[in-house]
Amino acid sequence: MSAATQARRSPLLDTPGAVAAEGPDAGVAWHYGDPHGEQRALVRGEAVADLSHRGVLRLSGPDRLSWLHSITTQALTGLAPGVSTETLVLSPQGRIEHSLHLVDDGEALWITVEPGQVDALRTWLERMRFMLRVEIADVSADVAVLGEPSRDADSPLGTVWVDPWPGATPANEGGSADTASYSAVSTLEHPGAERPWREVLVPRADLLAAVGGRRLAGTWASEALRVEAWRPRLGLDTDERSLPHELDWLRTAVHLHKGCYRGQETVAKVHNLGRPPRRLALLHLDGSSHDLPAHGDDVVLGEKRVGVVTTAARHHELGPVALAVLKRSLPVDAELFAVAGSAKGESRPLAAAQEVVVAP
Repeated sequence: MSAATQARRSPLLDTPGAVAAEGPDAGVAWHYGDPHGEQRALVRGEAVADLSHRGVLRLSGPDRLSWLHSITTQALTGLAPGVSTETLVLSPQGRIEHSLHLVDDGEALWITVEPGQVDALRTWLERMRFMLRVEIADVSADVAVLGEPSRDADSPLGTVWVDPWPGATPANEGGSADTASYSAVSTLEHPGAERPWREVLVPRADLLAAVGGRRLAGTWASEALRVEAWRPRLGLDTDERSLPHELDWLRTAVHLHKGCYRGQETVAKVHNLGRPPRRLALLHLDGSSHDLPAHGDDVVLGEKRVGVVTTAARHHELGPVALAVLKRSLPVDAELFAVAGSAKGESRPLAAAQEVVVAP
């Protein structure tokens, strides 16, 4: 284990029954011995997930909101204390580079980011700061994140970010207001509406005490519920070509009528002139096999590669499912297979029934 991995290892991994996660979630638990029971406990609001491997930045100074507003996708100048939102950092070509969860407490703006992303984001923010009155601090060593199935913006434990997903209301679906939805269903029918979620920022030294006597759920459980909710995640459901439109991420992270920012021209062009080249879908996988495709495995139609698995999970009710990014032109009734092991040169095809997330 590297020194960096040891440094971010959660003390909750010492809980009896804990099995460590691998890949981007290394440092926290994959499960604590009963992943389906942990999922059910999250659904009932009776469990908490260890997200202490997420990075945390604190932005202070009077220009913090107007400055971040000018360089990211979200409208932030009027963000009130305690109101949660999210924003994206795009490349000049409109590709997704960073995803930021944001909440301001009136004195500072708190940002949580995916594991392993905080250094790159801080470096980029420092380059963009110029002479503005903004101070950027990486507080990941002192502040940890806990995930909870709640939409309550208040907690005695610390600052709270409430996930705005799926966000878009029926009034602004289709882009008639400040955002847009590319979903195949209305917001009222969106599975994300059934998934309350928040991140609570607690002193890292008090992580064990913050959990208290509550049941712990691993990333197996929290990721399965995220997949069910069609909620995209940076680094898993994105690659170097990802546009926000492909993942229906405009609905909570992109303001369509704010000032200029890097990548805005691509966002506007794709939204105004057509559809993105790819689209997110949910795959219901053949449950007769013990195999589960991995991130990066192929999705095929016959012998032709038509997409890629981004996140696969075993859901306590749906069974094996996966988010996948597919070619937009692919028929919604195409008989697909997810090829487990293909990213490693192996081939174990699993029948995959497509549920449309982003409309073709």
